[in-house]
Amino acid sequence: MDSLIAASARALAAGDVLGALKRVALRDDPPALALRGIAMAQLGEHTRARELLKLAARGFGTHEELSRARCVVAEAEVAMAVRDFGAPPRALAAAIATLEAHADHANALQARLVAARKLLLLGRLDEAGAALAQLDATGLPPALAAVAGLAKAELALRSLNMEPARTALASAREAAERARVPALMAEVAEAQAALERPAARRLSAGCEQLLRLDEVAALLASDTLVVDACRRGIAAGASGLAGWQSLARRPILFSLARALAEAWPGDADRESLIATAFNLQAPDETHRARLRVEIGRLRALVKDVARIDATPRGFVLKPHGERTVAVLAPPIDGEQASLLALLSDGAAWSTSALALALGASQRTVQRALAELEMAGRVRSIGKARTCRWLAPPLAGYTTILLLPAALAMA
Repeated sequence: MDSLIAASARALAAGDVLGALKRVALRDDPPALALRGIAMAQLGEHTRARELLKLAARGFGTHEELSRARCVVAEAEVAMAVRDFGAPPRALAAAIATLEAHADHANALQARLVAARKLLLLGRLDEAGAALAQLDATGLPPALAAVAGLAKAELALRSLNMEPARTALASAREAAERARVPALMAEVAEAQAALERPAARRLSAGCEQLLRLDEVAALLASDTLVVDACRRGIAAGASGLAGWQSLARRPILFSLARALAEAWPGDADRESLIATAFNLQAPDETHRARLRVEIGRLRALVKDVARIDATPRGFVLKPHGERTVAVLAPPIDGEQASLLALLSDGAAWSTSALALALGASQRTVQRALAELEMAGRVRSIGKARTCRWLAPPLAGYTTILLLPAALAMA
């Protein structure tokens, strides 16, 4: 490695992107192309960065498999930054094996962090947790230690494990301060700010209260019967319902549960329940009969923690014992709340990546994006295959509870 390449690499490691480019901007040998690609990625020129990294990988060829593997890892990280999840995982797995075979443990760990962070973005929390559990952070460079701490903190936050999240964030902050990379320090500060921002609204007995993440965790761990509109389910603390009952695939039952919980301690009239659950304004006897059937299904679902009694005008939710009822509403309402939460991270997402993260069809995502664009809540950049979607950040709120698979409860 010549002196200019070494100096450029040191400048990149310290966060001096322009200093790194000055040393290799006019060179087109593979090591220089790789460094230029990494520098362009840090400047936000992701398309050009990927082109340079591909050229570098081809330039190294099969006789320099270690350098080529490093280029594969760098390109995978850039692909994650632009939310391109189409690449098969085999290439990254092969690069990890090559790095470990050559005892390049720092870059192997970097690759594993890229894979784990991709799983977090897609909401596959169990797989992300297993991947992070295999990481050995002993003796890591400060920048890598900070990224590892951020990944562990995000996993803990999205699982509402607040103490592990605070511990991981403290570790990430200390490592970022040692690394002295401004972008990394800003990312840690943003993650810490999420702890203090409102994450949801509690609706109970006609009152509304903003809750932080730690307050949400305390509410879900309490004996309160919670109808969770962030993840569409019913929580009942550590007792009954096995703690959590998902209604994400039973929208009618969820709509009825939320309507009854919002009306508690009073009853909800039949007309409003039919309008909410079936989207009808002029019900007839067939709709009332269907309402009775759906209420019967909901009654069987919550029988361990509450009764649903008929009243002269409708139905009332009556929790067992001294249990109270609350609705955990998202900071933003609407069917597209999870879509907006993904887009508000500041990155440009493709429709295919959004569909993969949300577990929905690409056509469903396209329709939702068209509605949000007409409302002025999102905007597109690029055309056809290069089209990407952006949304302004939701200032004052954290959207952690709206992200896919935000909480895995037993």
